Amino acid sequence: MTRKSDKSVNRRDFLAKTGQGAAAVTAALTVASPAVVRAKGLNERLRLGMLATGDRVLGGLGPAILEIAKRNQNIEIASACDVYKMNLEAFADQVKKSTGVAPKTTGDYRDVIADKSIDAVFVTTPDHWHAKMTLEALQSGKHVYCEKPMTHTVEEAIAVMDAWKKSGLVMQVGVHATADPRWREAYKFIRQGGIGKVIQAQTHYYRNSSMGEWRYYKLTPEMNPKNVDWDMFLGHEWGLAPKMPFDRAVFRQWRRYWPFGSGLMTTLFVHRLTHLLLATGLRFPRRVVGAGGIFLELDGREVPDTATAVIDYNEGVQIIVSASMCTSVRPLEICIRGHHGTVVFSGAPWSGDGFDFVPERSQVTFDNSLKPQHITAQPAYGEKNVPIIENFFEAIAKNDPSMVFSPPDVGAAAIVGINLAADCYRYGKVYEWDNQARKVVESGPGYAKEWEQLSAERAAPRHVPGWDPINKDPLFSQVRAPSWQKLEGPWPDANTDPAR
Repeated sequence: MTRKSDKSVNRRDFLAKTGQGAAAVTAALTVASPAVVRAKGLNERLRLGMLATGDRVLGGLGPAILEIAKRNQNIEIASACDVYKMNLEAFADQVKKSTGVAPKTTGDYRDVIADKSIDAVFVTTPDHWHAKMTLEALQSGKHVYCEKPMTHTVEEAIAVMDAWKKSGLVMQVGVHATADPRWREAYKFIRQGGIGKVIQAQTHYYRNSSMGEWRYYKLTPEMNPKNVDWDMFLGHEWGLAPKMPFDRAVFRQWRRYWPFGSGLMTTLFVHRLTHLLLATGLRFPRRVVGAGGIFLELDGREVPDTATAVIDYNEGVQIIVSASMCTSVRPLEICIRGHHGTVVFSGAPWSGDGFDFVPERSQVTFDNSLKPQHITAQPAYGEKNVPIIENFFEAIAKNDPSMVFSPPDVGAAAIVGINLAADCYRYGKVYEWDNQARKVVESGPGYAKEWEQLSAERAAPRHVPGWDPINKDPLFSQVRAPSWQKLEGPWPDANTDPAR
């Protein structure tokens, strides 16, 4: 079938026209049901429901949960749902082979949400379903593990964050490398003044494929309306995606199309941005620019194969996230740059035992004691999906939502940064996040004027949260002007020349 871009839903325009903010999104996407919060103790049975059982579960989360369950007999995969009968049957067989007992299965996620015996759910659907399922699960008193990205839209992200805060429940956003301790150790180093005033950070996600990103998900004859509940997959009844004819490519390779995700930006950028948010303490952005295009994979996809997000923060920090799905050699270095030093993360997440500090030259710092050093942070143990899931279970057992590696407030901040970049690319507009009003606005000349005004006033620089430059970095919290700057103007005549 020929797919036209105007069939894709611009959900921000829809929300704006209908006046839907976070509260309205919550109301629209949830069903009325009493919240029942159950705090599970360390020795109580934890019954899990899997909301979708596709590749992410069959090849990653499912085996990780079953591995944990072998050590902890109080964890049980009790229920599972999927719109695709073949995946659901395969997962049920996987669980039965591991535990001897198959989970209850259904094609409708609402059966799992309504089951009062289920304590926690794993939301592993395509992105456009994340918010609705998460909101309903929290409303029903269930803890939630939601795969990244946490939601499909900015408005949904704020609604989920608000609902989580009110619920008192545990929620983990599935950015699995947040279990890598390097990010938290780097933030500790930065808070102690290790690199001075934080200026800029950069990260990447590069891949290459001979067949086009996500086309390696095979299409099979079994993927047909007889085995797939297509209407439920789309979610058009709830306005989650437009109604359209069945298409195996859309079903299997949904990351290539706007109604269901934002391609590499939300699928991959969210990983890397989340790491840097944890390492810097930054959260919601101020202004975001996104660029890119479909430069090679002209295969019917709607999302770009190459893209870059430039995200500016009110704290006076810029983060650059760049990637291509068409080249993988010599990616950008992952680092956080400060005025008198840079933190460098070698390799990809999970591949290092810490990070390196590379100092600026002494002509800048006036400190000859600053030397290159390696700061150790022991990597998390086990298969990469295991630590973050065990962390989720431990937080439930201790009834402590603050324990999770990847909480929804960080998940929401990442969504705002990345989605605004995707929208900038897609709609040709630059966006800002109004943190006070908690809404997206179009950017204008006022953004640059604000920085110019601060400079004109010789104001103190802004800093990342948790760093006190007065007490920890009195020499380098501001650039010191050379003596000749005293000759600055303006001076209208010779009598007012500052050199006199």
